[in-house]
Amino acid sequence: MRLHPGETEAVGWRVTTVLDAVRRLCDASPDVTGRARVIAIDGRGGAGKTTLAERLRAVVPDSAIVHTDDIAWNHAYFDWGTVLVENILRPLHRGEAVDFRPDAWITHGRPGSITVPAGADFVWVEGTGIIREELAPWLDASVWMQGDLDEQERLLVVRDGDSPEQMEHVANWLLEEIPFLARERPWDRATMIVAGPPRIDHDPATELVIAPPTGSQAAIAVEYAPAAEKPVRANPPSPLSPHEET
Repeated sequence: MRLHPGETEAVGWRVTTVLDAVRRLCDASPDVTGRARVIAIDGRGGAGKTTLAERLRAVVPDSAIVHTDDIAWNHAYFDWGTVLVENILRPLHRGEAVDFRPDAWITHGRPGSITVPAGADFVWVEGTGIIREELAPWLDASVWMQGDLDEQERLLVVRDGDSPEQMEHVANWLLEEIPFLARERPWDRATMIVAGPPRIDHDPATELVIAPPTGSQAAIAVEYAPAAEKPVRANPPSPLSPHEET
């Protein structure tokens, strides 16, 4: 499997239900109360981040999705961390609704806004570059989608085409993506690795193929043994952010 430069290939892959994956992400942040859990989903283009977010939202109906592409649109490929924190993550940690219209949307006449209703149990934040050191205090758990780059690149062409303009965009993106991912190593930081796309037989309607994060395979492999069924609990809203005093 061809991976990002410096990326460690995950081991211990196994099939689990989507609901069990949600429970494991909950277990990574057992002390979260009074607000929505914020779960990051990271991976390269074509890995299936948006599809995974939609599947997770279907399992937890009172949840919402935020796409970092909407933050980055006509702003920057990766230099959007502060914008995300101040306008989305900080309000979520206060238990507030989000209704954010980025400056670039206003400048370029893009209609609408990025919205998250108050009272959501989970917020799935998906996009390449979301798992990074500067955002760690704001994320309760995270998923890195690991897969063969050749297959991801094929799927990206199927989705976005291979026009000269698109190929130039991809080339410029990679000039920033490769060193960014090499520095941040999201595959080591993640709570869970999800195969994207998977190469193990499973039911794509109800199951995922998962592995422990590559930075701590031996230490937490036992956590990826089949778990007993446990309820996913909703949490009421809270007014506090990680950086505010009680």
